[in-house]
Amino acid sequence: MMSERISIEKIVQIYNIDDHFVHELIASELLHPQTENSVQYLMYEELPHLERFTNWHYDLEINLPGMEIIQRLLAQIEDLRFENRRLSNSSENPRNWEEADFF
Repeated sequence: MMSERISIEKIVQIYNIDDHFVHELIASELLHPQTENSVQYLMYEELPHLERFTNWHYDLEINLPGMEIIQRLLAQIEDLRFENRRLSNSSENPRNWEEADFF
C-alpha cells in the first residue's frame, strides 16, 4: 500500500510548494488525504489534481475560491458528458420504438 501513496511532506519537497497551500486544498476538500500514524498521504491517483491546482495557483494566480469554482464546473461538465453519452447510446440502441427516449 505504501507504493500507491506519497506523504504530504514528501509532496511539498518534490513539488517545491508551500505546505500551507496543500493544507488549504485539503481543508477545501479539493484533495482527500489518508492519515496513518499521524502522517497524511495522498494517493497517486490524486497527484494529477494536485498538479492542476498547483499550476492554477502558481502559474495563473488563481486563488482558492476560484479553484473551487473551476473544479466544480469541470466536474459538472464531466457529468454532463457522461449523461450525454448515456443518452446517445440509449437512443441509438432502443429495443423498439416504444422504448426510445425522444424527449
